[in-house]
Amino acid sequence: MSRARSALLTLTRCALAALLVAGLAWPAGAASRIKDVADFEGIRDNLLVGYGLVVGLNGTGDTLNNMAFTKQSLIGMLERLGVNTRDGNLQPKNIAAVMVTAVLPPFSRQGVRIDVNVSALGDAKNLLGGTLLVTPLVGADGEVYAVAQGQVAVGGFSAAGASGTTVTKGVPTSGRIANGGIVERELAFDMAEMDAVKISLRNPDLTTARRVAQAVNTFLGTTAAVPADPATVRLAVPEDYRGNVVGLLTDIEQLRVQPDQMARVVIDEQSGTIVMGENVRISTVAIAQGNLTIRITETPQVSQPAPFATTGETAVVPRTDVKVEEDPERKLSVMPNGVSLQELVNGLNALGIGPRDMITILQAIKAAGALQAEIEVM
Repeated sequence: MSRARSALLTLTRCALAALLVAGLAWPAGAASRIKDVADFEGIRDNLLVGYGLVVGLNGTGDTLNNMAFTKQSLIGMLERLGVNTRDGNLQPKNIAAVMVTAVLPPFSRQGVRIDVNVSALGDAKNLLGGTLLVTPLVGADGEVYAVAQGQVAVGGFSAAGASGTTVTKGVPTSGRIANGGIVERELAFDMAEMDAVKISLRNPDLTTARRVAQAVNTFLGTTAAVPADPATVRLAVPEDYRGNVVGLLTDIEQLRVQPDQMARVVIDEQSGTIVMGENVRISTVAIAQGNLTIRITETPQVSQPAPFATTGETAVVPRTDVKVEEDPERKLSVMPNGVSLQELVNGLNALGIGPRDMITILQAIKAAGALQAEIEVM
């Protein structure tokens, strides 16, 4: 009895210590679920693509004289239906060649319906009112996994007047067919009989991988989870979950961890967008942003001869005024060592600069070796 009691007390102390460490390491509400930061092996989407024809358009289809592939597809389709049109002059305007794309969800069974997207491939003006004919959808391996057909729903529209004025809203050359695809082939994957599972982090990081493994091991009471690399955690299925991997993953994905992230500054120079992580720090540095303005004003004057003068003519004489101004309020600002993200932003905003100038300043701080973060320019 004393040994059992001692073992129980030891287990209780370990559990309390684990809870205490977790509480000190991660603030309340700051942790994320594992299912939100990682994916499980085998649970993934698959992309499908196909080539088809949309018929029934109101004169807004492809021009067959310009789109040879549309004409060849139309002839081939009619021949499969027993209609010979090779000797005829086909000039319909109500047909368009399209590319059909879809996403095959994981573990989709035969007969399940999926949504498909339809996009014009030729010079069709509008797919409104069109119907997609039977189109096989293939995967990356070339096998047919679904078949699509149905009425195309277009969100945009286009209208034109007799004078050539046009009004277009949205993209009328692409549409969507809700539940327009039917799954014909299943992906063979037996999750219940797996002996090990790989947990793949969406943002690879050594610290996050270790925290995920620690959270899983604490929950299971074993060392079943081992971080293999910054992006992968290998999990051996415990004996209690043999044949019930779904139940294991259901329990694990609800565990909470605090993802770690690198100090990074992401810059989009086209839009002037700057995104900085909370771990961005700078060393002591002085920043000054000049505001030199040069104004050139042209004020031409008219020169005329004296009244009743026998010589001279009226002429325009150019007059140029050049002024150079510099804002005296733009002073040198000092950033102390190890300031936080909020202090960094407040300091840069105090200089009264815009996003584009802020990009230049951040790059200059990085070049000076004072920015303890990685700069990524999109």
